[in-house]
Amino acid sequence: MSEKPLSQVILDIQNSQKEKSSVFNYPRKLYPPIEPYKTHRLKVGSIHDIYIEECGNPNGNPVIVCHGGPGGGCEEYYRQFFDPQAYHIILFDQRGSGKSTPAACLEENTTFDLVDDMEKIRTLLGINSWVIFGGSWGSTLALAYAETHPSRTKALILRGIFTLRRAELLFFYQYGTSMLFPDYFDEFVKPIPLVERGDLISAYHRRLTGTDEKVKQECANAWTKYEMATSKLVLDKEKIERGEDPEFALKFARIENHYFVNGGFFKEDGQLINNAHILKNIPGVIVQGRYDVVCPAQSAYDLHKAWPLSDLVICPDSGHSMSENSISSMLIEACDRFRNI
Repeated sequence: MSEKPLSQVILDIQNSQKEKSSVFNYPRKLYPPIEPYKTHRLKVGSIHDIYIEECGNPNGNPVIVCHGGPGGGCEEYYRQFFDPQAYHIILFDQRGSGKSTPAACLEENTTFDLVDDMEKIRTLLGINSWVIFGGSWGSTLALAYAETHPSRTKALILRGIFTLRRAELLFFYQYGTSMLFPDYFDEFVKPIPLVERGDLISAYHRRLTGTDEKVKQECANAWTKYEMATSKLVLDKEKIERGEDPEFALKFARIENHYFVNGGFFKEDGQLINNAHILKNIPGVIVQGRYDVVCPAQSAYDLHKAWPLSDLVICPDSGHSMSENSISSMLIEACDRFRNI
C-alpha cells in the first residue's frame, strides 16, 4: 500500500478518475471465498453456547471479527476482507446470534459478557494479541474490548462508528431518519400506538419481550426492515428482503433492542469516547460513509479527535453498509495495512 495515510488516499480517489487511480486499484475486490479450516462450540456463562470459526493461515496474524447488530451474526463474505495467506481469521457469532444458541436469548447477554467471551476465545485459541475488525455495533464491541484489554489489541479496523450514546439512538430511532426516510419510518412506527411513540425503543421493548408471539414477530419484522432499508446510500431490495426473514428478524430486533433500551450496559453516556485515551498506543483506521444515517459521521469524527493514532477515512459516496464500494475498498486496504503488524 502507499505510504500516504488513508485519509489522503480517499482524497486522491475523489480527485482522480477512479479507474486510473494511481493510489491503488480502486475499487478493491474482496479476497476469494474461503471455508473455515476449524470450527468450535464454546460454552459461555450458564446459558449460552457460541459458534466460532477459524479461516486463512493458522500461523498468520490473528484478527477477530465483531459482527454488527447486535444480533446480526457473521456472514460468509466477512472472511474475504483479509489476505488469507497473511491472516489467521477468527469469526464468532455473539450470544443469541447466528449459529450461537439459544437463539435470540437476552439473559446473560450484555456488552461486557461479550467482551469476556472474546477473552475466552483468545485463550482457547492460544493467541497473545490480535487485530480487531468491527463495524456498526461491531465497532462498539471492538472499542469496549480494546479499552478493557488494550495490551491484547494490536490494531483496530472500524467502520460506521456507533458508541451507543443516547443522542445516536434518538437520531435513528426517534426523529432523525424520519426526515430522510419518511416512508420507511412510517412503516417502522405503524405497530406502535400513537400514545407510545414518544419513546419508540421502550415501546418496541415491551412488545419484543412480551408474550404475544404474533405481535413480537410483527415488531421484529418492522424493526429489522427499517434498519435494512436505511443501511445503504441506494436502496437495496435484497437487504430489505433479508430483514423480512422471520428467524433473522427476531434475533436481530430482540437483541438490538435489548442492548439499546439498556444503554449498551455502559456506566455512563459517552463512555467509549470518554475512555478513548486508553487507546493512545493502539493504531487504527476508522472508515465512515459520509451519508451514513444509521451511524452518522459525527461519532466517527468525535472518536477520531479523542484517539490520536486513528486514521479517519470518510467515504464520499457511501451510506452505512460495509458492502458499498468505497467502504469495502478502504476496509480491505486497512486490513492489508495491518497484516504484518
